[in-house]
Amino acid sequence: MSVNYGSKRIVVGAHYGTRDWLSQRITAALMALFTLLLLAQVIFSKGPIGYNQWAGIFSPQWMKVLTFTVIVALLQHVWVGMRDIWMDYIKPVGLRLFLQVFTIVWLVACAGWGIQVLWRL
Repeated sequence: MSVNYGSKRIVVGAHYGTRDWLSQRITAALMALFTLLLLAQVIFSKGPIGYNQWAGIFSPQWMKVLTFTVIVALLQHVWVGMRDIWMDYIKPVGLRLFLQVFTIVWLVACAGWGIQVLWRL
């Protein structure tokens, strides 16, 4: 006689839902605040907006650090969103893995490019 203790149901994926939801909201709020700060600097700048004005906005070290923080927040925000899209809509595991790896490589490359542009100013 076989005795079955507990459920045979395997629960996967549900443990990170709240964390990812909160991560999306926090990174979105950080990006929105950064956008408002940037808009305020553009609105209150004197003269036409050209390269020199943009370079002047991003030249202080605190602005570079803040922009770097927003780049990292953007990467996190995009990764959570794209990973959820791949997990929800791409059923073949091999294709899903390829798309997730491609997304990671693409995001790291975009971050490297963004940081390179930021620190060249």
